Amino acid sequence: MHSLANIDAFVRVVEEGDFTRAARKLHLTASAVSRRISRLEEELGMKLFQRTTRALRLTEDGRDFHARCQRILTELGEAKESLTRARVRPSGVLRVEAPQVIGQLVLVPALPRFLARYPDLTLHLTLRDEVMDPVAGGADVHLRLGALEDSTLVARKLTEARLLACASPRYLERRGTPTTPEELARHDCLGFMRDGKPLPWLLRQDGAEVSLEPRASLHVNHGGALRDAAMLGLGIAWLFDFMVARDLASGALVEVLAPHTTQTRAIHVLHPPDRHLPSRTRVFLDFVATLFPRAPY
Repeated sequence: MHSLANIDAFVRVVEEGDFTRAARKLHLTASAVSRRISRLEEELGMKLFQRTTRALRLTEDGRDFHARCQRILTELGEAKESLTRARVRPSGVLRVEAPQVIGQLVLVPALPRFLARYPDLTLHLTLRDEVMDPVAGGADVHLRLGALEDSTLVARKLTEARLLACASPRYLERRGTPTTPEELARHDCLGFMRDGKPLPWLLRQDGAEVSLEPRASLHVNHGGALRDAAMLGLGIAWLFDFMVARDLASGALVEVLAPHTTQTRAIHVLHPPDRHLPSRTRVFLDFVATLFPRAPY
């Protein structure tokens, strides 16, 4: 049976590209590391490295075995971290950055149970819609809505948020319920602005995607305010499903044009590589993953 010490030595040599550097990381001699690799090759009955005086390269078998070993060591590390988290109470300051609408309508309502569970943890929550360099921003965790830019951080997809059209029952009683995108021209619509410009609605009509700029009685640059305007009966709003899930369930808002609304945006959480995460970051990642459904509302 291949000992974990031999496997760890093998993976470290691959990472360092050199027996001497790997030995230094493992606090061993280079000859001890070489013996571990030799024992592993003997047990496996295959060569893992092609060795010359100038270079050290993985064989094809070695590349395949390395990929499997990485998964094994990652799972082992996660198991150890899980046990550590159960013994150590997360503490210190956790800095989280999120879009305003996610912070206002999803994170903040759920924070009482999170903070009650981890009383030694202090949360610094920054809400902004401007996309900043996540590394330069200084936060430990970033939530992103929409397309991601290149980053050295790990991105975990939480859900696909669907954009939908909805209005209050009071508005629909007064103005009627549209059944096709063309009928929006006869309705008061509530538009979202970005950088001072109204964003179009992307709807599906006859199997094709159609970009519309509905006649808007109100434009606003904040999703929470747009939802509030719809609740007040001011018109039909174009909102993300996670923003209005409770309102739809209670009947305070009604979805319209459902067969024509197919546009989605991914929600991701960004964080440093798992290997270096403190427990306060891990528990927050576990928490935020419970706040979004895997399937549409």
